[in-house]
Amino acid sequence: MAFNFGAAAGAAAANPTGAFGGFGTTTTAPGSAFSFSAPTNTGTTGLFGATQNKGFGFGTGFGGPGTGTGLGTGLGTGLGFGGFSTQQQQPTLGGLFSQPTQAPSQSNQLINTASALSAPTLLGDERDAILAKWNQLQAFWGAGKGYFNSNIAPVEFTQENPFCRFKAVGFSCMPNNKDEDGLVVLVFNRKEVDIRNQQQQLVESLHKILGGNQTLSVNVEGVKTLPDDQTEVVIYVVERSPNGTSRRVPATTLYAHFEQVNIKTSLQQLGVTLSMARTELSPAQIKQLLQNPPAGVDPIIWEQAKVDNPDPEKLIPVPMVGFKELLRRLKVQDQMTKQHQTRLDIISEDISELQKNQTTTMAKIAQYKRKLMDLSHRTLQVLIKQEIQRKSGYAIQADEEQLRVQLDTIQCELNAPTQFKGRLNELMSQIRMQNHFGAVRAEERYYIDADLLQEIKQHLKQQQEGLSHLISIIKDDLEDIKLIEHGLNESIPIRGGIFS
Repeated sequence: MAFNFGAAAGAAAANPTGAFGGFGTTTTAPGSAFSFSAPTNTGTTGLFGATQNKGFGFGTGFGGPGTGTGLGTGLGTGLGFGGFSTQQQQPTLGGLFSQPTQAPSQSNQLINTASALSAPTLLGDERDAILAKWNQLQAFWGAGKGYFNSNIAPVEFTQENPFCRFKAVGFSCMPNNKDEDGLVVLVFNRKEVDIRNQQQQLVESLHKILGGNQTLSVNVEGVKTLPDDQTEVVIYVVERSPNGTSRRVPATTLYAHFEQVNIKTSLQQLGVTLSMARTELSPAQIKQLLQNPPAGVDPIIWEQAKVDNPDPEKLIPVPMVGFKELLRRLKVQDQMTKQHQTRLDIISEDISELQKNQTTTMAKIAQYKRKLMDLSHRTLQVLIKQEIQRKSGYAIQADEEQLRVQLDTIQCELNAPTQFKGRLNELMSQIRMQNHFGAVRAEERYYIDADLLQEIKQHLKQQQEGLSHLISIIKDDLEDIKLIEHGLNESIPIRGGIFS
């Protein structure tokens, strides 16, 4: 192990050369406390076994400034990336992955970090071992200053150092937009409602920032809500030529224009906190990104992340350094979950409306079927009456007599109990049973047209009135019958007395 955090204080003080086994691929000479290899730009393993390739770094969202040039074609914050660093010195794609020159103090920084973590000489006694352990804890945490020498400034520990333990690797979607699409993302520190209400003024302001050229027109591709009351606006600019043709300004060109100092100041006055070109990564860029772990990420963890990638064609591993980045991704996830839930609610409402329309349509279809059957019967009756009138006064012709004989024969066969009538009755009973069970299982509901329902109500009301009138008549008759019976009962004893 290159750096032993479990070494005892006494052992560290007694054997300072054992605190570090070496840096990079350089071996430590006997009797020397530290030995450092000369820094190179070959991308080999550097200090503490971590890759020291600064050609590709993560800025906004993945690391602090100063970790190297970022990816100018950064991936949008709405996709969960938070964007690659926009601190780009060259807007063209040619300089995105170029190796920056090594700072003159980089080797001194490595020496100071090693001294702070292994063998500080600030106090000159056994307390330096305790100070070394404290510096190690600060390196683990990724914050604080490591004091190691009274004559040298302390080492600043950040979360990008290789010993920081609060790191993880996640996966985010890669954009699939081309440079010719001209999409540029602007993140505003304002709410979505305010952006939508003032969208026209925003477009006019961006047009003025672009110089107010009449051949240019600013268009809004989409507006999306981000966490912390921020809003993502995707724009593109169309350039019209004098001959009538038009084209979109490439995303890299538009982004490079926005990154100019005076233009960037004007955008900040509008509330823009971040701008990036939304373009897809080339295969060479993806290959270089995957081959070179980001600053401070263990190459073993990075390789494992590439193996665990569920969809290498659409997803790319991205580091999550510190709790702020984890919180940001959590907020983005919550935001996307809310958007998905909103979309599901809209789809559910549409489905409910379609179901209502389907029910109404089925009821109308059933009503039209009944009307069609009624009209068919009426048409058939008219044709029969017309044919009867046309044939009135004529004798039955031979073909009609032959047809009548055939109909009588068919009627006899149908009415024969052992022939078709018995089978038809059996089939009819089976059909009725199937319809009954099918209605019970499906719990089919029937809907009646409003006009037909009104007619049924009116008919039932008339029937009810007729029944009430009939009941009143029956009651009157019963009263008359009682009077007759009472009169008869009284007359019988009188007649009996007369005849006695």
